[in-house]
Amino acid sequence: MPFTSQAALVTGAGSGLGEAVARALAQAGARVALLDIHLAAAERVAAELRALGQQAIAVHCDIADEASATDALDAAAAAHGDARILMNIAGVGGARRVIQRDGSPAPLADFERTLRVNLLGTYNMVRLMAARAARLEPLVDGARGVIVNTASVAAFDGQVGQEAYAASKAGVAGMTLPLARDLAQWGIRVSTIAPGIFATPLLKELPEAVQHTLAEAIPFPKRLGHPEEFAALALHIASNGHLNGEVIRLDGALRMAAR
Repeated sequence: MPFTSQAALVTGAGSGLGEAVARALAQAGARVALLDIHLAAAERVAAELRALGQQAIAVHCDIADEASATDALDAAAAAHGDARILMNIAGVGGARRVIQRDGSPAPLADFERTLRVNLLGTYNMVRLMAARAARLEPLVDGARGVIVNTASVAAFDGQVGQEAYAASKAGVAGMTLPLARDLAQWGIRVSTIAPGIFATPLLKELPEAVQHTLAEAIPFPKRLGHPEEFAALALHIASNGHLNGEVIRLDGALRMAAR
């Protein structure tokens, strides 16, 4: 999938991994719509990209809400045309033990929200974007689009209290191959990145000692992942026409301990 002048959607583009992917796509020549529930954050990044002469717009988007996501895709299409590239990065984290300190069960609403954003939201963006990309003229090998979703190593090595997060990300990993098979007839590829511990703004808020401990758990290199490394893999997946239906760990060989 070429990047020059191609319309691309990036969810969660206002910070962290999504911001890095949006910047990499824009630098590669794509027309990027930065989708984020925090519009001001996406606007900041989009403005910086436009100042560099790159094509970028910021669009408010709640990925788990059908109307909001549809409106976001409409706005992006009005500016750049229907997208051939979707980078699904947006998501929520958090951890909560099944049995709370006071002996009460964990609130069901917390579990439901995590699944709604991370799993339902990812699928929502896939289905809405794919239906539009399927109408586009095919490129080389009949390609019409590519989708890169985001799981987590927690999908495989979930820690204590990560039941909701691990389940949501395991769902994203688990639907990768069925999505790739389903959308193959339309020339749309689907793969997933499962990142380990990355130096995102949220993680950088932790004390330096905690960050160091997390980095020490990584076999090599013993440091947190750089968002630019995630972006490099995302763009490679998009550009490699034979890469499809795969879940790729990006974690420095990390295997998470129980806690």
